[in-house]
Amino acid sequence: MEPSTSSRRNFLSLAVGAGAAGALAACGTSGPSSSSGGGASGGAGAGAAKATYWYLSVQPQEGIRKASIDRFNAANPSTPIVGTTYQNDAFKTKIKTALGAGQAPTLIWGWGGGGLRSYVQAGQVDDLTDWFSQNQAVKDRLFPGSFGAATINGKIYAMPCECVQPIVLFYNKKVFDKVGAQPPQSWGDIMALVPKFNDAGIAPFSLGGQSRWTNMMWLEFLFDRIGGAEVFQNVFDGQKDAWSNPAAIEGLTKMQELIKANGFIKGFSSITADSNADQALLWSGKAAMMLHGVWTYGSMSIEGKDFVSGGNLGYMNFPPVEGGKGDPSDTVGNPGQYMSIYSKATPEQKEVAKKFLATQILSDAEVKQWVDTGSVPIVKGADSLLASSKDADFLKFVYNTSANAKVFAQSWDQALSPTSAEILLDNISKLFQLSITPDQFASNLNAVIGK
Repeated sequence: MEPSTSSRRNFLSLAVGAGAAGALAACGTSGPSSSSGGGASGGAGAGAAKATYWYLSVQPQEGIRKASIDRFNAANPSTPIVGTTYQNDAFKTKIKTALGAGQAPTLIWGWGGGGLRSYVQAGQVDDLTDWFSQNQAVKDRLFPGSFGAATINGKIYAMPCECVQPIVLFYNKKVFDKVGAQPPQSWGDIMALVPKFNDAGIAPFSLGGQSRWTNMMWLEFLFDRIGGAEVFQNVFDGQKDAWSNPAAIEGLTKMQELIKANGFIKGFSSITADSNADQALLWSGKAAMMLHGVWTYGSMSIEGKDFVSGGNLGYMNFPPVEGGKGDPSDTVGNPGQYMSIYSKATPEQKEVAKKFLATQILSDAEVKQWVDTGSVPIVKGADSLLASSKDADFLKFVYNTSANAKVFAQSWDQALSPTSAEILLDNISKLFQLSITPDQFASNLNAVIGK
């Protein structure tokens, strides 16, 4: 994920004063934040049994993470965990430097995917597969789809934690009623709706295309719905020429067909997602639909006046593609945040860390705190706690979409290395501008597989 977009993609918030139970708050925010907190840092040199844990300093997440540490330390005074908070950029720099120096914290918090893969390749984090087998109850509480971004070469190297943020298809109910249309139940329906809305002077889809990662969400779903989750999994696994998979080429082709049919708002390549301009097009009725992350719900609630509160916002999982192999219950986005154990920590520190993961991370007390901020934790049964929120219907939809997904694929630019991700985003931009063909896109990306 790019630093410039990460705060938007990981931050859900409603207006100040909306109330904790009803506010959609960031879960695993990676945006800029003020540093606070303290305590010792460092890994193996921090004391025989004093485990260390670094995390981001932004509220309300910081408070929830600190509360879990405090509960653990109160129950285990002789083997405490020392927490240290950092702002986003400082956190990333500090972790990288500490790993290189052999002084990383016992618990390494992160986003899984490509970053975790680099840790695994360098031998910097422990394989937790056997530990999860021995603590099956811990694993069974979590959404199955959350483990994808924690798994490298078939082995689990991190515990999924915190909350989910799937990508969903939003639509403006009032606009649909105006033209007498129904939400699309297939890709064919999407293509059939394009001329219907264009004829009515309404853009079929809003898109902040200048941000590039917003375009990527379309390809993530098309690849999945046409060929199944294995299409991108082959890319992640480094399979030669994986981007040339026939399902991938078909997805890229369908994408350009939608663009050529004027499926998106005119001038989409100059619209930024960070400005919320794409959201404004939806709630103002200038666009009928928008594929985006659930984090946009909060800002649409604030800026869209009565669009959300008046019941005009519709939402659904991305529909299937005719003849496709993909499971329409699958989703993509942010399947969770992740905690690994530093391989160079002492055996005593590792045991403390494992006890913390088993007893405090996503404990009942922590789950309630996440829910109270309007987030959806990756724990089975958390939906029973969502009923008191004024946004209960939406939060339950987020819960069901995430919990029922057999595969919850991580956003591609998080799953890949920074080098591959930048080339991916650059080529996606060119694909959407129709300046390269699907085959050229695949060739350009095949050249950086595994890099």
